[in-house]
Amino acid sequence: MAAGMRDVAAAASVSVGTVSNVLNAPHKVAPATVARVHAAIDKLGFVRNDAARQLKAQRSRCVALLVLDVGNPFFTDLARGAERRAAQLNLTVLLGTSDDDAGRERSYIDTFDEQRVFGLLVSPVSDDLARMLALHDRGTPVVLVDRDATGTPFSSVAVDDVAGGKLAADHLCAIGRRKLAFVGGPHTLRQVSDRLRGAREAVAESAGAALEVINTPELSVLAGRACGDELRERRPGDRPDAVFCANDLLAIGVLQGLTLTGELRVPEDIALIGYDDIDFARSAVIPLSSIRQPSTQIGTAAVDLLAAAADVDHTPQHIVYQPELIVRASTAAP
Repeated sequence: MAAGMRDVAAAASVSVGTVSNVLNAPHKVAPATVARVHAAIDKLGFVRNDAARQLKAQRSRCVALLVLDVGNPFFTDLARGAERRAAQLNLTVLLGTSDDDAGRERSYIDTFDEQRVFGLLVSPVSDDLARMLALHDRGTPVVLVDRDATGTPFSSVAVDDVAGGKLAADHLCAIGRRKLAFVGGPHTLRQVSDRLRGAREAVAESAGAALEVINTPELSVLAGRACGDELRERRPGDRPDAVFCANDLLAIGVLQGLTLTGELRVPEDIALIGYDDIDFARSAVIPLSSIRQPSTQIGTAAVDLLAAAADVDHTPQHIVYQPELIVRASTAAP
């Protein structure tokens, strides 16, 4: 027969309540007692019944994190920050990816709801927040990640993507480029539309500058590669002299397409800048300029906001980080 909490308490010569505190709030228990209880747990092979605990508490110790694309290193780093902070709060992170699909997003949220998660961290696919509002109204904390939620009942942590888009386009104009192209999509993603908005503001303020918008079906290396191929095959007079990609994965693909045959040079013929400053940006054959986001810090802050949102008297909080321009070889002066 499996050992229970009473067995652990007896073996460690403590109360059942102390065992519960060691498992759920170890900071409330003396270190020596924590060690004694864990020794008893190991000796007896005790495994706590989370299903029963959730029924009693009406909430698990699992935090759900739903991102747009777990294959994007930006979200990988964000998840790492969330996991580290969650572990410090005796929470576990369950990770899902919506793949920019609203139906998949709803399915994940329904599953997390059934599991009675402690709370939901989500980077929404669109402006439709109805499913998240329903979750919030039933008492499950929700925090929007990589998205400003000002004006909603949710707390949020994000980066000022309009400012980031403006930083990128301002930089391209400052190095003398005037025929700019913005590569990104789908534009239903707030991050993409905000970065484009910032780029348009910068171009409008630069004499003689123009901005072409090139839509992509997704924010991937393959989508960027297809765009780079198309730009390479244009006549010289029809090409932009600078490209701003909505993320670094796109920029890496564009770089591959532009330089495939050796006919075009980056940055001499076309300057190129991305967004996120993932590790692959600095290690590309031609190191990519990028707009840096504090990805790990965003994940950490999101968990802190979720923990605060569990308080019934909580007031939504909104953290907005400022992006940083990182200049590398892909936008060096010609």
